[in-house]
Amino acid sequence: SRRHKLYKKELNLTFPAAPLPLRPEASWLQFHLGISRDGLYPRSSPTVTRLLRDMQDFTTISADYSQDEKALLGACDCSQIVKPSGVHLKLVLRFQDFGKAMFKPMRQKREEETPEDFFYFVDFQRHNAEIAAFHLDRILDFRRVPPTAGRLINVTKEILEVTKNEILQSVFFVSPASNVCFFAKCPYMCKTEYAVCGNPHLLEGSLSAFLPSLNLAPRLSIPNPWIRSYSFDGKEEWEVNPRYCDTVREIYPYSNGNRLLNIVDMAIFDFLIGNMDRHHYEMFTKFGDDGFLLHLDNARGFGRHSHDETSILAPLSQCCIIKRTTLLRLQLLAEPEYRLSDVMRESLLQDRLAPVLTEPHLLALDRRLQLVLSTVRKCIDTHGEAKVVANDTAQPQAPTSDRVKLST
Repeated sequence: SRRHKLYKKELNLTFPAAPLPLRPEASWLQFHLGISRDGLYPRSSPTVTRLLRDMQDFTTISADYSQDEKALLGACDCSQIVKPSGVHLKLVLRFQDFGKAMFKPMRQKREEETPEDFFYFVDFQRHNAEIAAFHLDRILDFRRVPPTAGRLINVTKEILEVTKNEILQSVFFVSPASNVCFFAKCPYMCKTEYAVCGNPHLLEGSLSAFLPSLNLAPRLSIPNPWIRSYSFDGKEEWEVNPRYCDTVREIYPYSNGNRLLNIVDMAIFDFLIGNMDRHHYEMFTKFGDDGFLLHLDNARGFGRHSHDETSILAPLSQCCIIKRTTLLRLQLLAEPEYRLSDVMRESLLQDRLAPVLTEPHLLALDRRLQLVLSTVRKCIDTHGEAKVVANDTAQPQAPTSDRVKLST
């Protein structure tokens, strides 16, 4: 405490003036206005390009804990197997034009693989996984991951000096190596994770653009029918019952419409990145039951390039159904001229933290893509193409009223 007070006194901390009024052309506002029934942003969106640049360049105005971490108030039940989300040290950074992004700091080096003995629910969250997931989602033409960019953050100037949260201020310290570090209250007390440190001030992290507030664009959080057991030895029904999908098909809204097809899309996306932690999914209520699923919180992806967790594909292998547009895109990305690893490599070069993924992770995408296509072929051989491939290529134009409405 004494050391922190001395450090704080030397900095002579000051807070910036109030942000300027919102400009109509602000990239954050234009991103929110571009959300439609088809996805979070249009194809080849110049707004997304500008938003990514702004998140990388704009000065940080304030920093604070996220709402779920604030709800913890630094408390943590150390007996829990799965710790609350606050232990991952994510922060909300604010910028001009009322811009807001979720900051996740670097916890694991790119070349490190998640140890084989780690359970998915105690794995680190990786900043580069968030960045890579956005690029992959865009390549797959899902457009369901919020724009995400990498950035080197000066933890002193861009977090400590601009935060008004005294609890956040109190968790900063200078390490014996003279690096500026900070931690979350829960992991410090429970000793489940360690502080993150700058070098001495700069720290890599991902910035994910916030979606419109729940007041303007309400969302539902829904349990994934293929949720995993969050215990050391338990199993869910889908893990032991190969006909589990028959049960799901009888339950609304999976009994008709696009919901089950969207679940399969999400499973394919999660399999490609190796994410086993999709316990819930979110949807905008504006677009009804057939709206797209948001692919949020992808930081536990890209942990092990040497292992393909085929159980993630259970919705596809058990239901044997896939959108024609999804299948056509996957088949295209399996062609030598448009190989997924090559397209990802080129896309990720646009990020400031490139290389975002190591070469083994990029090559794993090609291998996993072949496994997805192999699963589809087996389904077609068993049930026939007409039953497996759902024709979604003739979608009606969404009316103007289906776009997210934001009031001033």
